[in-house]
Amino acid sequence: MDFYVPFVGGAELAVKEVTDRISDFHFDLITLRFNRKWLKQEKIGNVNVYRVGGGKFLFPFLAFLKGLSLNRKNKYSVVWSIMANRAGFAVLFFKLWNPKVKYLLTLQEGDALDYPERRMGIAKIFVGGLFRKIFTKANYIQAISHYLADWARKMGVSMPIEVVPNGVDTGKSINQKVHKAESRDEKIIITTSRLVYKNGVDTLIKAIAELRVQHRMSNIVLQVLGSGPDESKLKELAKELKVDDIVQFLGHIEPEYVYEYLAEADIFVRPSRTEGLGSSFLEAMRAGLPVIGTAVGGIPDFLKDGETGLFCEVDDPKDLAEKIKKLMTNEEFSKRIAENGRKLVLENYSWDNVSIKMKEILNKLCVF
Repeated sequence: MDFYVPFVGGAELAVKEVTDRISDFHFDLITLRFNRKWLKQEKIGNVNVYRVGGGKFLFPFLAFLKGLSLNRKNKYSVVWSIMANRAGFAVLFFKLWNPKVKYLLTLQEGDALDYPERRMGIAKIFVGGLFRKIFTKANYIQAISHYLADWARKMGVSMPIEVVPNGVDTGKSINQKVHKAESRDEKIIITTSRLVYKNGVDTLIKAIAELRVQHRMSNIVLQVLGSGPDESKLKELAKELKVDDIVQFLGHIEPEYVYEYLAEADIFVRPSRTEGLGSSFLEAMRAGLPVIGTAVGGIPDFLKDGETGLFCEVDDPKDLAEKIKKLMTNEEFSKRIAENGRKLVLENYSWDNVSIKMKEILNKLCVF
């Protein structure tokens, strides 16, 4: 995969959580070394991590060569690509060179599905067919949502596709305070999000302005957990809309501390424009928060409108403001969907259950 610990996103977290729970497999992982301070080789949990330099452009080729070198020593049964990106090209090359080794492709993408091909630009003429082979040469595909499973089918695959979502740590001790607003006037709306266009944080800030101006709500605070290239633009938007005093940009928060912020909040909101699954929603639901999202990507897998959360329209701050107001003013309804969401996550989205399913897939490939 392109990145790994200490860089931690949804895909990286998923790999670590799953491999930590599967002790009877040997895992070697090749990733990009884009910081010279990082070790070229180290063991993290149950994974031997090998980092190669050369930048993003050369990564598929250097990772492929590193894989060949490691295979001479370890004789792999399965080669695994996390996402159909640069790592996918490296694994494809490895598979073409070693056709007897089984190939597992995991789809973890969160961007719009045409994003990889758009990035190719004119190069799509030359590598578009090769990109499709990342899918069609796999022996098995695991997708974290039905949305991504459908993408694989559209790419022309004929091999088995199984939906195994990302999970949450349901064993984590959390200071759960459902409906914290009973003991204070201020209501905290929270989003945990990389600050990029796809996550719709701009729509959320506009909704906060709508709540203050049109709905005359003065007892709200928005906490934005996360960093990204749109941070300065979003801060400027908050200032322009005169809500910079109630929009708090808290920057990157390490995953183990995010729950502390969720435990103090009242409502979780992420008006995504696209989403592979939406692990941040699952974490918020685990913490007992009512959530608001959009009906895009993999979100409908777990968010049922009026049951486990609320849907708002994409790019519609007025509709989002109405949904936030509904949760803030209808305490009984808010409690009910928060509890429904929490129950759903505890029953269906634990990392323990996810790891069992992933181990079954790996075992299946080993005896294919």
